[in-house]
Amino acid sequence: MNRNDFKRLAADKIVILDGATGTELAKQGMPPGVCPEAWIVEHPDAIINVQRAYRDAGSDIVYVPSFGANPAKLAEFGFENRVIDLNIALAALSRQAVPDGIIFGDLAPTGKLIEPCGELEFEECVRIFKTQAQALISGGVDGFVIETMMDLQEARAALIAVRELSSELPVIVTMTFEPGGRTLTGNSPLSALLALQGLGADAFGCNCSTGPGEMAAIIRMLKPYAAIPLVAKPNAGLPRLRDGKTCFELEAEPFGPAAAELADAGAALLGGCCGTTPKHIASLRRALGERRPLPVGNGCPGMISSPAGYRRIAAGTPFTLIGERINPTGKKAFQQELREGRVDMAIDFAYSQLEAGASVIDVNCGLGGIDEPAMLKKLVMELAMTLPGLPLCIDSTNPEAVKAALRVYPGRALLNSISLERERIEKILPIAVKYGAMPILLPLSDDGIPESSGARIEALDKLLDAWRAVGGSEHDCVVDALVMTVSADPAAAVAALDFIDDCSRRRGLATVCGLSNVSFGLPNRPAVNAAFLGLAIGRGLDSAIANPAAAGIRETVIAADALLGKDRELEHLLVAFSDFKPGAATAAAASASDPRERLRAAIIDGERENATATVKELLAAGANPGALVNEVLIPALTEVGDKFERKEFFLPQLMRSANAMRHAMNVLEPELARLRDSSAVTDSASPVFLLATVQGDIHDIGKNIVALLLRNHNFEVIDLGKDVAPETILDAAVKYHADLIGLSALMTTTMPEMKKTIELLRANGIQVPVFVGGAAVDPHYAAEIGAIYGGDAMATVREALRVMEKKNEC
Repeated sequence: MNRNDFKRLAADKIVILDGATGTELAKQGMPPGVCPEAWIVEHPDAIINVQRAYRDAGSDIVYVPSFGANPAKLAEFGFENRVIDLNIALAALSRQAVPDGIIFGDLAPTGKLIEPCGELEFEECVRIFKTQAQALISGGVDGFVIETMMDLQEARAALIAVRELSSELPVIVTMTFEPGGRTLTGNSPLSALLALQGLGADAFGCNCSTGPGEMAAIIRMLKPYAAIPLVAKPNAGLPRLRDGKTCFELEAEPFGPAAAELADAGAALLGGCCGTTPKHIASLRRALGERRPLPVGNGCPGMISSPAGYRRIAAGTPFTLIGERINPTGKKAFQQELREGRVDMAIDFAYSQLEAGASVIDVNCGLGGIDEPAMLKKLVMELAMTLPGLPLCIDSTNPEAVKAALRVYPGRALLNSISLERERIEKILPIAVKYGAMPILLPLSDDGIPESSGARIEALDKLLDAWRAVGGSEHDCVVDALVMTVSADPAAAVAALDFIDDCSRRRGLATVCGLSNVSFGLPNRPAVNAAFLGLAIGRGLDSAIANPAAAGIRETVIAADALLGKDRELEHLLVAFSDFKPGAATAAAASASDPRERLRAAIIDGERENATATVKELLAAGANPGALVNEVLIPALTEVGDKFERKEFFLPQLMRSANAMRHAMNVLEPELARLRDSSAVTDSASPVFLLATVQGDIHDIGKNIVALLLRNHNFEVIDLGKDVAPETILDAAVKYHADLIGLSALMTTTMPEMKKTIELLRANGIQVPVFVGGAAVDPHYAAEIGAIYGGDAMATVREALRVMEKKNEC
């Protein structure tokens, strides 16, 4: 099967996928705690029976049972040297099960967080998936599914790995969205769709975490923006514990009609995830009848995205202000910081531009004497994590720098720019296509800058031909008006305005300009810039690369949107010109003269270097280390927790702040120890929090995040790891005199181990509070087994602090 075959299949019929595999294998005798992939190869009849049952139930595509067969996951069982043979064998078993069917190799999370949020390097992640994908290709798969992804960056790494091995095999990507509609790392469904369809996914959607009803809302929201078929693989409702076994609330018969509603929402590929069986898939098949999929549209041209946000730049849409400040030209301090490999000033620039009204940030680090590809990559990764809702514009003439930045950018970037210059067309345009960027088309060539509007139109037509030749759309790019300085050519502004008018009004193309060029060499440049901006917007300009804080710029943009009817009910105008200043508190604190306020801001913004430098400054000035911890660091991290709970921050910001806290504590710890030794402070033991992933479960990414945050809140964490037997947890609770215990389980099949562990603890007189958490765990289940529900990492920390405070009062 090739990508065109897949496209035709998804257009002709609603494609039925398979259902849950792990629970079905358990019914076939697979015990908990084993490496599923190795067990399957040793017991081939089990998977053959399961997959034939799905085929007979109506599945058009079955997933090769290679979910955990990547090098990182297999290493947990000591099987890292068996990646090739296991994946080939698993593909062969699926082919044996459904010889006339379609089999897709399954790539799933590594269980590690990718830099800069975690320690797994992006290229290492690509290598991990490439090793597995190559083995599955050798095994004869018809395509790939990248599923249950909780981080857009990891999904991108897997997709890049497959695409670099094969440009023809179809690839489905499905993410797992939590009840709030975001992934664990804060990615929104639309942000993920825009990034992944631009990167070469052939279908996109969601699996796991929710039932059909909740998933339908996500599919319905995505449909207008999708240029590829949408996928839905819901759970059989929520898990419940019955007679010591995990069951799901949605039986097979009601599942079919409920899941069929996903087709009405726009899904063209449907299946089941946790709790579903061949009976569920058969019910779905019956409920669909002869229903055909809704046609796939052209998506929504002109969309760019970040990990958690998006922006449309198109004719007739609200004006887009692209912040220009992250550029070393004329900024000596910023140049020095880039030479030192630091990013603090760039992040400050980004925050200040966001506050001033920018909705996209241009990122340029073109400076002699530095490694531009490495520095641009670092800037892009840090900015994407620090301000995940703000799309970036990658700005470079260096092909290697453009490639380095776009490869790691977890979104769909704007690219500044593609011209008719030979190197740009031959080297940079293919990079933009590979990574799905939206280009700014600059109508100049190796012959120079066209002076008249007509000459620019001629150059633009050639550029558009080149863009269409690689699959681009004329409405999925932005045309640069090529504004030149009027001090050198008095007709320059008129030529640019005429060109904008022609592109916008006659051809419906989106336009952009670099605003500051027009006033170069003139007095009162802000006034000239603001006047030209107003004229250009009147002629149809859609976006500008400018300093949003410059006098008159933001005001002109907001007023123009209101006057042109782009600001519905004048909401933006009213908010913008009121006293409300989003982000102002953090930005003000970051530049405050009080070093304690700067330390607080550094923790909130996750600025490791600023945090450590400010702690050293405070210690040198005689600050009390204990007071810094209790009065600055802990309150700052608490504020981060508040933002996390309000969904203003997501996991990357949470982790970034925790890391900044850890770096600050590394400086403070020697001073705290010295004071304890001199009895200048009272040494009180930290509460002991015992953590473990329960027996049979090998997932620990959530537990590790909880451990990090607990340590930053002065808990002594004893982490027993994963697949931990109840008896081991009991022994550790006694040995370490645990004040609190936390149990984690990701798989529904291992949830009963939580109850078993708690019963063993209570039977042996251990009455300490027990927290439970994990993807399938909910408050109802926690209450049922006598535990405290840890909804997420920060909620667990907050509840632990509350429990200890209450305990100390007693």
